Amino acid sequence: MNDKTPLYAGAALALLIAAGVGFSAARLTQPAGSAENDAAETAPAAIPDHVEISDAGIKLSQIAIAPAASGELDAAIPASASVEATPDAEAVLTARAPGTVTRIFKRIGDPVKAGETLALVESRDASSIAADQSAAAARVTLASRQLDRERKLLDQGVSPRADFETAQANLAVARADAMRASAAAGAARIARDGRSVMVASPVSGRLTMASANLGQFVAAETELFRVADPRSLQITASVPAAEAARVRPGDRVELLVGEGRTIEGRVRSSTGVVDPQSRGATVIIEATGASGLAPGQMLQARIFASGGAVRGGVMVPQDAVQTTGARTVVFVRTPKGFRAQAVQVGSRSGGLVSIVSGLKAGTRIATSNAFLLKAELEKETAE
Repeated sequence: MNDKTPLYAGAALALLIAAGVGFSAARLTQPAGSAENDAAETAPAAIPDHVEISDAGIKLSQIAIAPAASGELDAAIPASASVEATPDAEAVLTARAPGTVTRIFKRIGDPVKAGETLALVESRDASSIAADQSAAAARVTLASRQLDRERKLLDQGVSPRADFETAQANLAVARADAMRASAAAGAARIARDGRSVMVASPVSGRLTMASANLGQFVAAETELFRVADPRSLQITASVPAAEAARVRPGDRVELLVGEGRTIEGRVRSSTGVVDPQSRGATVIIEATGASGLAPGQMLQARIFASGGAVRGGVMVPQDAVQTTGARTVVFVRTPKGFRAQAVQVGSRSGGLVSIVSGLKAGTRIATSNAFLLKAELEKETAE
């Protein structure tokens, strides 16, 4: 064995003892906060609840905001609906007599006043009616003169009273014929030229349909134009027969126009009669803010029926409810953006979700495109 071996072993032992003493000294001299910092780094970060976004950003992202609705989920009746002009605001214009279209004064989209003429139809029937009117007026004039003559002869004692009474009867008959001819001319809307009938509108509005062409021969009562007033609208909804009895006049209605836009309305009336073809009952709805609606437009309606409904609940659109981690949240509007509000949801039906707890009715929340806020919240959590 080499004589230097014990020397090497002692040196190695001395190095180990020195390293241990140095590590212990370093632990003893380390600041107290360092251990706490290490623990904080290993603890999970708090999940953010707020998403800051400007009004311009909300508009650009097409995030719709609306108050949470009150009521129970079973009170909402989904129904398909269509926009129509009110019965007194739409007119179908026809030719009152067969003939040829000779003049057209309006085109589709033009404004129309009540009583305004849209076209002229030249007709033989119109000429015959005008001739009858003129002949009846002439007979009234003749009968009136004969009565004046008989009155003078009766006063002079030349003519008997019977002749005078006969002249009176002839005048009454002539006037009756004149009234009949005048009524026929008015019903046919005879023009001043005596050979055409006027196609005139009984309501004010805009021309929505025009099928007449110059030189076209049309039969009597052929539809030529349609005029509607876009300011006077009603919405007709078809409600399932089982739910029709729960609808009451004045019930609140939410109309889904599209792109997340909703319009409030009220039930005006309900027929209560089930249509044998559609198997639904017709409900008439009046929109409180009907801007942007047009006759013929299709909508989706949610009728919050008051009949048999339980009050006190909260309902929100299904798109408003999002899941972040283990939480179910809705995004409540704040001055600087939105706050994720944890809620407990109940049943779901017809695109609506009932909120059991965590949200009050009337609270303004994001009702559409809320998933964009969820994505932004998850991005902040990941960072």
